[in-house]
Amino acid sequence: YKVPIHDTIDLGLPPFIERSIEMAEKDNAKVIIFDIDTFGGRLDAATQIKDAILSAKIPTIAFINRRAISAGALISLSCEKIFMTSGGTIGAATAVDMSGKKGSEKVISYMREEMASTAESRDRNVDIAKGMVDEELSFTHLVINGDSIEVNDLEGRKEGKLITLTTELALKYKIADGIQETFEELLIVLELEDAEIKITDENWSEAFVRFLTNPVVASLLTTFGFLGILFELQSPGWGIPGSVGLVCLALSLGASYIAKLATMTDMLIILAGVGLLIVEIIIIPGFGIAGIGGIALILWGLYELLLPDIPVGAEFETMAIWGLTIGIIGGIIGLVLLFKLMTKTVFWQKLTSPAVEKTEEGYSTSVGWENLVHAEGVSQTDLRPAGWVIIDGKRIFVVSEGDFIEKDSKVKVLSVDGNRVVVRKLNLEE
Repeated sequence: YKVPIHDTIDLGLPPFIERSIEMAEKDNAKVIIFDIDTFGGRLDAATQIKDAILSAKIPTIAFINRRAISAGALISLSCEKIFMTSGGTIGAATAVDMSGKKGSEKVISYMREEMASTAESRDRNVDIAKGMVDEELSFTHLVINGDSIEVNDLEGRKEGKLITLTTELALKYKIADGIQETFEELLIVLELEDAEIKITDENWSEAFVRFLTNPVVASLLTTFGFLGILFELQSPGWGIPGSVGLVCLALSLGASYIAKLATMTDMLIILAGVGLLIVEIIIIPGFGIAGIGGIALILWGLYELLLPDIPVGAEFETMAIWGLTIGIIGGIIGLVLLFKLMTKTVFWQKLTSPAVEKTEEGYSTSVGWENLVHAEGVSQTDLRPAGWVIIDGKRIFVVSEGDFIEKDSKVKVLSVDGNRVVVRKLNLEE
């Protein structure tokens, strides 16, 4: 089996790698070869891939076809054998935050030990693996295969330098097992030149999940989902904004859960928040504890989604807060602009206008509505704050002063401004 690991390591990649390994095991493949050429990516995605490779029940080989930098180095070290092309590189695996700055000591320590334990599990030099992560380490000798070797040609051995190995140095220090220029040459060395080669590719669902978990797409989906439900609080009943919001949240959360970006706890927090908002919209009139609690839970869940599933420092938490804030503000601005554009289209007018309002069925035009001031009627729907009332047998669309008015309540017209009819609820004494 040949499995490509190219470009950025993101959270959509682990499901593909896990499926490829399962397929190879099911087919009793002699070996699974990972064709690696990457500058790295997300550490949490790389650790998921590393765990899957270490757990594989068949031999695993990393073929570094030019470079395995950062997260790519961790993935390569998890394989039983490593082969590299001439001019290849492996290393420079220090952890950085979302702005590209070096991670905190907490994160560096985690990555350092991940690299060390992975190298140790494959009988590779632990000091070199640590030096790929921590530039503060320094050494003059290495113990390889029981022999002490003086290190004088490795720039990263000095404090303040990260270790990045060329193909020749990787061979010298037993990180790599051989040099092969092409995949076909590697097959000859492995005595598999006559074997049937199966190359795995992402299926449509994995590609779709990878698209949905893209940071830009994911932030847009969660923001639109949250705001769609929030806007529904200001509309009578349940309509288009709420439905679109639920679909966006379902896509975002479903993809995040599959990619292991969202834990079950994150899912339950956000779903509980959505549930409280739905209760606020449909069951409880007004806007109170349920609505506030729902918004708080959704914001908390979205914040947790922005944090990687690894130990993080304060810089990651701060950037997650800023990312959530910017996403919400940007989403609000985008939705307002989009709504203004949509309301001017013919499609929107047809979508939101009543089908056909016939006079004999009790409907009325706005002509003469000025005469309705001080008139009394009964609300035909809940007013949140807009809805329908019946006045003198005519069905009229109105808005309240801002308060929630239940269905079948007596109301009185306060003012009329064009098509805008404002009413208030009558007290029992009136």
